[in-house]
Amino acid sequence: MDVSTAVKQRISTRAFLDTPLPKAEVEQWLKDASRSPSGGNLQPWRVIALGGEEKQKIVDMAASVLAQNPQGEPTDRPIYPDYITDAQKARRFRVGEMMYEKVGIPREDKMARMMWFSRNFRFFDAPLALFFVLDERVGHGQWGHTGMLMQTLALLAEERGWATCMQECWGILRLSLKEALGLAEHEMVWCGMAVGIPDKSDPVNELYTERASLDEWVEFKGL
Repeated sequence: MDVSTAVKQRISTRAFLDTPLPKAEVEQWLKDASRSPSGGNLQPWRVIALGGEEKQKIVDMAASVLAQNPQGEPTDRPIYPDYITDAQKARRFRVGEMMYEKVGIPREDKMARMMWFSRNFRFFDAPLALFFVLDERVGHGQWGHTGMLMQTLALLAEERGWATCMQECWGILRLSLKEALGLAEHEMVWCGMAVGIPDKSDPVNELYTERASLDEWVEFKGL
């Protein structure tokens, strides 16, 4: 598969087959992705890969914590900033409406939407879960470098016939994840990723989100 095809067909996959991914293949996938760009070659990331019972422990923990507090735990690094533009708000609303339309849940059924969203915290039943861990003391550049690693993993997954869903939602459980994963004093989970073979029969995987036109975000000078 060429890179352009991988970029075009990658989506946030939200339904997976229960087919396990062999450990040797996962190791090679991660090794291949380690060539991702990293300013100063810091390679600031750490990845925790979970499957089987270890993944289920995290799923059970999340269910327990969120049952007591559906809003999650406090964090000084929220998923979305206090300020986003009107255009960004519109895009966020639009993708949510598109997704719930695919799964057949109307806007007025708030409970059903909440129940469906809770599938995030089961990694959408993917066989493999990744957590991307950073030192709390790194700068914004290192967060960006880790994002590059995640994108590289996503594209390499497409090449393998796998699929991914990047999951910043786990940011509302950072305190519990720190304990559950045995992180060091200054370590924190930034993001999760669900990984597996996509269930192409599930309508949610037909969601192909819209993108802004170039004139909204590109300015050409001297070309």
